[in-house]
Amino acid sequence: MSPNRILLPLGSFLLGAAFIAAFYVGILTWAQGWDYAAGQFSRDRWYILPIIIGFGIQAALYTILRFRLFVPVATTGHGGVLMGTSGTTSATAMVACCIHHVTDVLPVLGLSAAASFLTRYQRPFMLVGLAMNVVGIVVMLVVLYRERKKLKNSTEMA
Repeated sequence: MSPNRILLPLGSFLLGAAFIAAFYVGILTWAQGWDYAAGQFSRDRWYILPIIIGFGIQAALYTILRFRLFVPVATTGHGGVLMGTSGTTSATAMVACCIHHVTDVLPVLGLSAAASFLTRYQRPFMLVGLAMNVVGIVVMLVVLYRERKKLKNSTEMA
């Protein structure tokens, strides 16, 4: 077994998780400072950690599917559809996850009403982000399962 089959998805997981975590901490630190960011993370960790981990899992699964690490190159799949689906799902999850942090900047921009609306629905936005992560993971696992099943059927016929 090639080390790339493990290292590439692991690296993608770490990079994806680090990216979304840095995005989260960066927005909060920029808006209110490090102490505020640490306090918010501590308060919302039961929402934020699963979103970060889910995004990392999506990145790892995307790498597995994109580079066909567990399915031979000879198999044909729906690469464009897969990339579009997983990319859209990941982007939606990230936006849904982090949109509530726009509330930290909106008062500065003079949009206090929008800030209070988004603050009020902060937890539902995080739950939507978590749900989108789960949907993205399930979609990619289903695609991977189907590709493996096609491979198994084609080897049995040969």
